[in-house]
Amino acid sequence: ILAMTVRVNDYLSGMFGAVGITLVDFKIEFGRIWENDFARVILADEISPDSCRLWDSTTGEKLDKDRFRRDLGNVIESYTEVARRLGIMKAMPTVIQGGLH
Repeated sequence: ILAMTVRVNDYLSGMFGAVGITLVDFKIEFGRIWENDFARVILADEISPDSCRLWDSTTGEKLDKDRFRRDLGNVIESYTEVARRLGIMKAMPTVIQGGLH
């Protein structure tokens, strides 16, 4: 599990670093899949601003769930910025009466 954790760290650090985001730390969970009599250990968790602490590499601005915890505001905008930088989301969603549309 330690070797897999180091690989996940290296991958995520590089992925976020390439888009100007510092991966401060993260939480992951592992699971087992049984194939006949052999158990494979797999990563069994999400990778998101809810499970990672992510800071803008230039400004140090928090782009993760600390924005909610510390009442910093702009939670949706920060999560969207992470998705935009990773090429997952192209534009800001429209917020109508507290919901995303």
